Amino acid sequence: MKPLADWTPGGPIRGAFCDLDDTLTTDGRLTAAAYAALERLHDAGFTVVPITGRPAGWCDHIARMWPVDAVVGENGAFYFRYDRAARRLEQRFRDDPAARARNRARLAAARDRILAEVPGAAVASDQGYRETDLAIDYCEDVPRLGEAAIDRIVAIMRAAGMTAKVSSIHVNGWFGEYDKLGMTRTLMRERFAVDLDARRAEYVFIGDSPNDAPLFAYFPHSVGVANVRRFGGRVDVWPAYVTRAPSGAGFAELAERLLGFPRPA
Repeated sequence: MKPLADWTPGGPIRGAFCDLDDTLTTDGRLTAAAYAALERLHDAGFTVVPITGRPAGWCDHIARMWPVDAVVGENGAFYFRYDRAARRLEQRFRDDPAARARNRARLAAARDRILAEVPGAAVASDQGYRETDLAIDYCEDVPRLGEAAIDRIVAIMRAAGMTAKVSSIHVNGWFGEYDKLGMTRTLMRERFAVDLDARRAEYVFIGDSPNDAPLFAYFPHSVGVANVRRFGGRVDVWPAYVTRAPSGAGFAELAERLLGFPRPA
């Protein structure tokens, strides 16, 4: 990873995609500086989209009330976009309501096995607001579990036929092959008429954890906040650049750099 200070995009940057936990937030809080940086990017005309593992309930709030253009949630299960002219929240789920209902029973079985076999693991406090996945807390509201416990949670999910991804606070599991990148591409095509495969060099992504690896690999302008380094061998693909500061301060560092580049016509 090269220092962010070395980054020169070599072409127009039209938007910024960002992870939420430990990328925008710092120690579980959204700081004034990080939120102000988000707002400055949006007000400057950048397309701004958080891409997160957080639940539908949170994403409803983010889409409506934050200075963003849309949000991708539950690791790619859906996108939400608030149409301010029509005063309407647009929701696009990958699976229909019947499929989501069937999968919730299967998720409960995996949950019960994990809680029985992994001492110290807990269901994430935001699980009640989720539509599609199971979030197991390994450090947010419980004492941090060791690497072996995290690996065991992942193994139980995969044995149940789930996709499992480790974020900076949770292990998330769901049924299906979707991920953050796939729904981001769908969002850009359906709501912004952008073929992201053809225009990925016009966007930057910033994240911090192993479940961001597909996005780090996809975007030539990929950035990690400094705390990405703590995951060591768990990150399959590293970002091209890394900020000097961690978490929300690192996001603000990226925003400042973006705002210093000439805006595209």
